[in-house]
Amino acid sequence: MLIRDCSGGVLFSGDEVFLLKNEKGEWTLPKGVIRNNELPVDAAIRRVTAETGIKSLYVLSTAGETSYEFYSVTRQRPVYNKITWFLMSTNDKNFKINSDEGFLDGGFFPIDKALDLITYSQDKSLVNVSYSKYKLLNEIMA
Repeated sequence: MLIRDCSGGVLFSGDEVFLLKNEKGEWTLPKGVIRNNELPVDAAIRRVTAETGIKSLYVLSTAGETSYEFYSVTRQRPVYNKITWFLMSTNDKNFKINSDEGFLDGGFFPIDKALDLITYSQDKSLVNVSYSKYKLLNEIMA
């Protein structure tokens, strides 16, 4: 089994969160593999920027961890992804979905709609908990 350390971002703008629709039609969050001894937070910023086109974003805190397994047809073996998530914020809603990486759609969605769209339950839980933390941090910083 191939074990991969990954990192991603739960990116909020106001009361909306950024989602991507991948080539399988699944609604997910931006994430990717940590490369060349990079710090998880740096990998998260790199992947969110690469997948959304948004360059002006801020990391507020950690958001948690998730993991999943799948069988990679191209690698002909099982893959285990462990993802470290970061809570992020932006005022920049000018995004450009990276179709070169297979994304079909994406954008900022109100939390209720996002929770309906998100494909996997652990991602729904992550967004729900992250949104509560995001609101609390905004209250503290106001």
